[in-house]
Amino acid sequence: MEQDLSKAKKFGTFGGVFTPTLLTILGVIMYLRMGWVVGNAGLLGAWLVIIISFLITLCTALSMSAITTNIRIGAGGAYAIISQSLGLEVGGSLGIPRYISQGLAVTMYIFGFREGWLGIFPDHNPFLIDICVFAGLLTIAYISANLAIKIQYIIMVIIIASLVSVVLAAYDGSMVIPTKEALSWGSFEGSPENDFEGSNFWLVFAVFFPAATGIMAGANMSGELKDPRKSIPVGTLWAIGVSFVIYMLLAFWLARSATEQELVSNYNIIIDNAYFGPLIIAGILGATFSSALASLVGSSRILFAMGEHQVLPKSQFLAGKSANGQPRNAMIVTGILIFATMLLRNLNAVAPLVTLFFLVTYAMINIVVIIEQKLGLISYRPIFKVRRWIPWLGLISSVLAMFIINPTISLITIGIVLAVYWYLSRQNLETPFEDVRSGLFVSFAEWAAKHTWGMKKMQQRAWKPNLMVPVRDLTGARGNFDFLHSISHPKGSIKLLGIEPDSNDSTMPSELENLAQAFRDKDVFSSWTIINTTEFAKGVNYGNQALLGAFFRPNIVFLNLQQHDDYETELRPVIRECIRLEVGCLVYQSHPTALLGQRNTINVWLSDRKDNWSLGWDIGNLDLSTLIAYKLKKNWNAKIRLIMVIDDEAELKNATNFLNKLTDLARLPDTLKEVHVGNFRTIVTQAPRADLNIFGMNADLRFEFVKEMTQKTNSSCLFVKDSGHESILA
Repeated sequence: MEQDLSKAKKFGTFGGVFTPTLLTILGVIMYLRMGWVVGNAGLLGAWLVIIISFLITLCTALSMSAITTNIRIGAGGAYAIISQSLGLEVGGSLGIPRYISQGLAVTMYIFGFREGWLGIFPDHNPFLIDICVFAGLLTIAYISANLAIKIQYIIMVIIIASLVSVVLAAYDGSMVIPTKEALSWGSFEGSPENDFEGSNFWLVFAVFFPAATGIMAGANMSGELKDPRKSIPVGTLWAIGVSFVIYMLLAFWLARSATEQELVSNYNIIIDNAYFGPLIIAGILGATFSSALASLVGSSRILFAMGEHQVLPKSQFLAGKSANGQPRNAMIVTGILIFATMLLRNLNAVAPLVTLFFLVTYAMINIVVIIEQKLGLISYRPIFKVRRWIPWLGLISSVLAMFIINPTISLITIGIVLAVYWYLSRQNLETPFEDVRSGLFVSFAEWAAKHTWGMKKMQQRAWKPNLMVPVRDLTGARGNFDFLHSISHPKGSIKLLGIEPDSNDSTMPSELENLAQAFRDKDVFSSWTIINTTEFAKGVNYGNQALLGAFFRPNIVFLNLQQHDDYETELRPVIRECIRLEVGCLVYQSHPTALLGQRNTINVWLSDRKDNWSLGWDIGNLDLSTLIAYKLKKNWNAKIRLIMVIDDEAELKNATNFLNKLTDLARLPDTLKEVHVGNFRTIVTQAPRADLNIFGMNADLRFEFVKEMTQKTNSSCLFVKDSGHESILA
């Protein structure tokens, strides 16, 4: 009987991300080519190569961290990130070639293991070694990812032991070359393969750079992590930091332990100079085996994720899982692919594709962050924030690295990606989630719409506060200018709806235009119109009904409750009509003396959710309240305090867990949370003071309740009804 992958064993940061990422970075290049890099480039040149390589991957890792802390990432690692951001067509156009290149990488790691094995047992049959290693890898990965992680722990111990052998050699006196002599720029003599006819800095960079491209090994396990939003950034960045230090120190040791001629001519220089050479050989075998294992496990997860999203033919089969939640069908197909590539026996011609597909993926992840940052949607609020120049540096450096390594194959790689995208774009794929393209297209549409002063309903990820503000008293509207600006700035809009009897000498048009211009001067797009009627409620409702067909319609009606308003005949009909038309509604009651105070704290009151503590996409009449609070928090530099009042003390733990999960999924850091047991009206009086208290409401909101809350909280109050089209979890 099959079960969801979510029921399979989940991994933490160390086992699921840090270990596979570190082991993939500390691969065969470290053992067999690091000496050659130092010999050609010199210590200073080698350090520069290492710094540039890790800078490229660090920028991408930071961008990846920002994205993974902003979405609910599923299985598939980078494929999942790009698909959820730019759509299945773009995700698949990178996912398919990346999956194939991961299979090629497994084969190359197997061949690397074979070379290390033949160094110990030169008489063994090469093909038989390949078959045995392949069978071992497939068996471990097929049983479970848990076993693969445990095997990698053993390999990590072996690699640590090999590095200890290097440290012991240093203590034993291997570093005989003076530091001043070692700190030099290389002469780039070349390699034994080209009879030492010379090389250059970028050729050395091209040889070393694949060592730094293992940062996706942990992200590929995204579907089997306990907390991918935390584990992927933390595990990846720690792995990059630790491996960077190891490479820099190893380069220093090599430069002081061997001459330039020895370094460029002897690929086994680390084995020869280590305190105990066999440990280095064990490290080579462990590094190649662990890299192959991580690539095998990761590639099968990419294939499984594409199967789940119906990207490939026979997707239902590819998305099949075993009883313990392992994607074994995808594993079988991946094993067949790897075995087929093993029969080629020589992958030198296609080997650069592996590195270049990594770099294309890096470039696309940086593009995703650039787009999200440019759009400025409220749905983009990652816990892990990066500066705007970081994804740009990651994108530019990734593209430059591609063409430095191999310009011809770089163009071929880009051509393959475009071809796959063209194919997938013709398949009418059904995206199971909303991606950032909605925000991208809406932003383009909004740009055009602002030239015609129209508006249209938006989707959840592209949600912005587009307010309709009924105005019959210009004094009250001007008094709320700052409050309205704080709700809508920077990406929202305000439509001023004047309500007055028909009059030929009215000053309202000019006054509304001045008020709208004042909002536009403060970077909030605003327009106005007037409905001539003596009945306030009908005027607002007619405006709401008419705007249903507008290009961009307001999604919130803001009602400012004033003393001269007749609540029952003028405001309650508007509230009911907003609910019927699925438009959000805000009723604002200003405190007569406190007003909005110092704007330091916002209380958001949550109703008791007894017997319904699950947190799905529909969280009840809470989305708009929390979104408005978040906007005010940003513009006031204030704190949000979520307060829940429950009747039953036995539900205290459920309520606390609900608030913790809500703040986590809604990405609301530094949010205060309180749960109180008792009578709501009593708790309101005793609650911590705030400059604004936000309450949910329904069609039966009574004027007496509005006055009571304003008096008991001794603050201005905002009463909120969702439209049903916004989501704080988007």
